[in-house]
Amino acid sequence: MPALRALRPAALLAAGLLAGCGAVNVQPDSQLPKALVQPVTAHVGLILDDELRHFTQQETRSSSDWKVDLGPPHEKMLRYVFESSFSDVHVFNNLEDARAASGLQGLFAPHIEQYSFATAEETSASYWAVTIRYRITVYSPQGEPADSLTLTGYGSVADAGGSGKSLGNATRAAMRDAAAKILVQMPRQPLTARMAAGEMLRPGDATALTEQIEAVPIEAEAETPAG
Repeated sequence: MPALRALRPAALLAAGLLAGCGAVNVQPDSQLPKALVQPVTAHVGLILDDELRHFTQQETRSSSDWKVDLGPPHEKMLRYVFESSFSDVHVFNNLEDARAASGLQGLFAPHIEQYSFATAEETSASYWAVTIRYRITVYSPQGEPADSLTLTGYGSVADAGGSGKSLGNATRAAMRDAAAKILVQMPRQPLTARMAAGEMLRPGDATALTEQIEAVPIEAEAETPAG
């Protein structure tokens, strides 16, 4: 798929490591090439609130304190993905500011619902795995709930010889997976079609079941560099 080819370079997302005694700190950093997708003609608002922008996963496991700073890289990634998906995107820090804006057809508020990982030791193999579950709440221009989209990013990579680097690489792969799914499948969503037709989203537009952005095939991390 074009969007997947656009996300192919291995340098898509780089991981940084600051390791102290008994501590592993990771912050993936988004480095995204231009997506080969045609933006949908629509005027939308993207809400990146404090919870998302400062989202951090912390836990203690195997006598080590793990900290994964997901906020800044996701802020950058989501800006890129939505600005590639729609022709006109206005970014807001909260719903109140977004609903006060004029000329928008719909509002999108992404959230990280769950982050989990497994080390090479826990998988009984030489790979690390990360799962990130997202929910994108969709509002009418007036800030009333209109729909809800869910997706999960999966990433698994070979052990890189260090906890921080390995976990960073796996997180990078999971974010890459999620970005590709949004780029490929957002234009196919019914709510997108309504906005492309010039409509504004209305409260109650959602179907009885939450719409799911389905899994799409993602090639392994060891790929032939794009020409």
